[in-house]
Amino acid sequence: MYNTVLYNTENGICTITLNRPEVFNSFNEELSAEFIDALKKAGKDEAVRVVVITGAGKAFCSGQDLKDIKGEVGKRSLGDSVLRRYNPMILAIREMPKPVICRLNGVAAGAGASLALACDIIIAAENATLIEVFANVGLVPDSGSSFFLPRLVGYQKAFEWITLTTRISAAEAQQWGIVYQVVPPDTLDAAVAELANRYAQGPTKAYALTKKLLNKAYTASLTEMLTQEYYGQEIAGRSEDYAEGVRAFIEKRPAVFKGK
Repeated sequence: MYNTVLYNTENGICTITLNRPEVFNSFNEELSAEFIDALKKAGKDEAVRVVVITGAGKAFCSGQDLKDIKGEVGKRSLGDSVLRRYNPMILAIREMPKPVICRLNGVAAGAGASLALACDIIIAAENATLIEVFANVGLVPDSGSSFFLPRLVGYQKAFEWITLTTRISAAEAQQWGIVYQVVPPDTLDAAVAELANRYAQGPTKAYALTKKLLNKAYTASLTEMLTQEYYGQEIAGRSEDYAEGVRAFIEKRPAVFKGK
């Protein structure tokens, strides 16, 4: 189906793998387009209840493939590239009506780091790292890094990591609340599978509504959030999963959610 993306769905889990390992899964035009298409496909597929994003080989994603554009420096519109290629993929993740797990298997640099930060939850191998490399080539952060990092670690730390291009280890990222879990590389697949299965068996509708609430919480007032919670709870309260959850609680058994 794709040349630069691996797309697999099984038991409600959709795994999207950036598949240019020979260049550390850096983005060229084709990978950007195929990745955006894969995200849209996963978002629309009702059988998909959780999405896992990862990279093939040793790296997660090293950002833009600079060799791919070396002959266009000074001629290429980077703003157009951001609007057309990078912004859509970040928005697709944040607006995905189901959880998105980052399987951080190696280095995430530049837009690759932004991609990891855009996911709902990150499980990282012990040898994984994140680095904002934009300043090394005289650029500003894009793909959402300037939005996500200050909210995760505060202004000063975000400024440090972005302007000094500080490499962040998986352990440090976990300490700062960026990463959910850090595991040895040989247990990464098992850890991701355990979390993905948990989400795949959970109340998908409630997860989608929760994502909407948390996204709005960045800029809304308390009064506005209380109103949004009212709307969200009204919708969730009419879902099949809510009815099943109540039945399971009364019957003292695990709930069997269908994501509806």
